[in-house]
Amino acid sequence: MDDYNKDMNQDSRDNGIENSQEQKRRIPEYSFWAEQMTTEPKQNDSNPSWQYNYVIQDKEQHNIDNSNEVKKKHRVVKFILKAACFGILAGAGFFGVQSIYDRVFPDTTREESSYILGASDTNQTVKTKLKVGVTESGSVNLTSKSAISDMIDMTMPSIVSISSVSTQSNIWFGQEYDVEGSGSGIIVGKNEEELLIATNNHVVAGTNKITVTFIDGNQAEAVIKGTDASADLAVITVDINNIEEDTREIIEVAQLGDSDKVKVGEMAVAIGNALGYGQSVTVGYVSAKDREVEVSDNYSYKKMILLQTDAAINPGNSGGALMNVDGEVIGINTIKYASHDVEGMGYAIPISKAMPIINELMNREILKTEEQGFLGVTPTDVTEEISETWNMPIGVYLSDVMKDSAAQKAGLLQGDIITSINDIEITSGVQLREKVSSIRAGTEIEVTFMRSENGTYKEHTVTVKLGARPVEIR
Repeated sequence: MDDYNKDMNQDSRDNGIENSQEQKRRIPEYSFWAEQMTTEPKQNDSNPSWQYNYVIQDKEQHNIDNSNEVKKKHRVVKFILKAACFGILAGAGFFGVQSIYDRVFPDTTREESSYILGASDTNQTVKTKLKVGVTESGSVNLTSKSAISDMIDMTMPSIVSISSVSTQSNIWFGQEYDVEGSGSGIIVGKNEEELLIATNNHVVAGTNKITVTFIDGNQAEAVIKGTDASADLAVITVDINNIEEDTREIIEVAQLGDSDKVKVGEMAVAIGNALGYGQSVTVGYVSAKDREVEVSDNYSYKKMILLQTDAAINPGNSGGALMNVDGEVIGINTIKYASHDVEGMGYAIPISKAMPIINELMNREILKTEEQGFLGVTPTDVTEEISETWNMPIGVYLSDVMKDSAAQKAGLLQGDIITSINDIEITSGVQLREKVSSIRAGTEIEVTFMRSENGTYKEHTVTVKLGARPVEIR
């Protein structure tokens, strides 16, 4: 029995060892799922073996993952809600503070502009603040395709064509012959007695007969009322009674603009009697302002300050109008730069500079030769070149003062330089002679002149009573 028990115990031990070894053989040495598996044996199995509960563990892990996802979503939602609440509270606080500030300081105004904080200045201590303008809302003005033609229809009645006849002599044979010329004019005044027309001096200078043609084709004769050769301006007049009634009803006085406000690039319209064919229209732009141009009248050169335009200006356009798109006269067409190498360079006298002279010419009397005033001096022009060379004022140098003349009686001396008469600038002998001749003899005028005193020219003004023109020089 003891042997039997011993054998049984031995068998049991042997079986236990074998089972233990078999169990060890069944346990995997390494698994990717080792951290996720359980090793619980099934209870109702006579041969217990290790079973791995993959399904149950996967479900539990899935539940854990879902729980983590839910927690993450909750955290995101909470963060968004907190950020939204912060933004709302911050905005409400800002507007609340601003509202309180405006109530406490009601007179404080905020500029309608913004600023950019700039870099520091050279010493890196003071910060600069650059102002940035705010774009303002504007309106767009649309111009119809017929705007220019409508403007021309409105302004054409104030423009006239001028035809002239002058007498010239053949230098070889001494024979005289008539020469016809053409130009344009602008109606600048109208009253019960006369119609006043502004034009260029070179259009009417030396003419024997002047004929004006109006918009309807009717014509009337005109006479020169006043000229200013240095400014190349003239005013001619037509007796209102010589104009047909139908014509008087349609002609208009031109509307004058302000050439000082003209901008380069603005549209310009030139109207005039081009080539003597009648009124025509050319369109361009203002190319330049205050352009200094040297002009020759075949006897001397002078400089003029003019408007430049690329609107075509041809012979016959002289004296006509250069207009803006509103139908206002901004210049009086005068010359064109003629060259094979140059295209589109025409010039006009700025109306703002021309009108003071035109107003003075309009008020002149038409006098007979024996009624014209006489100063009694021999003039010599002091041009810019002479002024710069000899350090003399620009004006009219008195080379001689006649004995017992109006000039001598007033105290003018040889060497004086006349610069103005009645506040009208005088820059040439021709201008001086025209101005004095337009004033009736016996009239007192104010003469401003420069006199050299110890090498320095000083300005003086005297009152001169004009004498009558001597018979021998009439």
